[in-house]
Amino acid sequence: MLPEMEDGELQMPSDRPLQTLDPIAQKKHAAMVERLSNNHQSRLQHSAARRSAADSSSPSFESVQSFLHRFSEAKRSVEADLHRSRAVAASDPDAISQIKLELDKVSSSISDLEKLVSEHSYFLPPYEVRFSLKTIEELKEMVESANADIAPRKKFSFKNKASSKKESAGLPKEIGRFYSVSDAGKSMFSFPDSPGFRNKKGEILVKRFGESEFDGDFSIADLDSCDVYLKGRFRALFIHRIKNCRVFAGPVLGSILIEEAKDCLFMLASHQIRIHHARDCDFYLRVRSRPIIEDCNGVRFAPYRLLYEGIDEELRNSGLDEETRNWANVDDFLWLRAVQSPNWCLIPEEEFVDVKDISELEERSADK
Repeated sequence: MLPEMEDGELQMPSDRPLQTLDPIAQKKHAAMVERLSNNHQSRLQHSAARRSAADSSSPSFESVQSFLHRFSEAKRSVEADLHRSRAVAASDPDAISQIKLELDKVSSSISDLEKLVSEHSYFLPPYEVRFSLKTIEELKEMVESANADIAPRKKFSFKNKASSKKESAGLPKEIGRFYSVSDAGKSMFSFPDSPGFRNKKGEILVKRFGESEFDGDFSIADLDSCDVYLKGRFRALFIHRIKNCRVFAGPVLGSILIEEAKDCLFMLASHQIRIHHARDCDFYLRVRSRPIIEDCNGVRFAPYRLLYEGIDEELRNSGLDEETRNWANVDDFLWLRAVQSPNWCLIPEEEFVDVKDISELEERSADK
């Protein structure tokens, strides 16, 4: 290798003085020097480009400290907006419309804060997610309290911002939409009174969602020894108190919440999946964010293995066509040690169930 001088220039060997060479040799020598110099500069540029690419591709925000800084800044902004609304009310109690605009701005900011937690929950420690969710709940309570004090004549409700079909397909629902944190720090699922299958035993239950109802919620509750097949896209799935069941579902645009399941098999595709009080269950998942379990044991995970006519297009339109392998990256909220949680494991490939094709199943009416 040719030696370099302090300024980075190439230093050529000086065995023979250049002036002793004939003109042809001098030209060859000059060409060689130029070629070596160009190669050297090219290597330097390539090395610099690699370093620059590495720096730019590093997940600078995907660290707990940077998330906490951004979360704290957003929280302070919400509190400042709330203080401003109180100041407006104090200076002009009759400015109800302006106060309402300030409160709407605060609620929108809190929704953005929920989205921030949702988008980065996959790398945050469980206790940081719980703390963030609890902070968001406290901010919501502050908004409700301020509304009661400032504008009692206007009914105020905290709503999620509306989103288009395209936005729904590309982004997960807010992590706090159907999940809250109690004062004791325990999780509490909120199950809406939506259409679904309830109070069945030993039955085969089939539901087909049409394009016009893709954004509906669906519930499965109090089932024993049933097979449930859900074809098509829909917004959210709630599963409560089931045992000895098998549940197969097409793409869910928002969240799947499961509470109290025993000896069950699930094939589910969703942006978010939260599992509470599950015992001895197998989960075959396609999920955008990391699955979250709480108070579970004997739960196992594997990749999604469901087929029916049109499912590939539905997964693509729902933003779930990519295999993220998040089914293998499970967060146990009640296991804070650095070692693997003993409450879950991966299903060995030789134990995978066969790919399930439900194309020929006909719809059977759901309870309304």
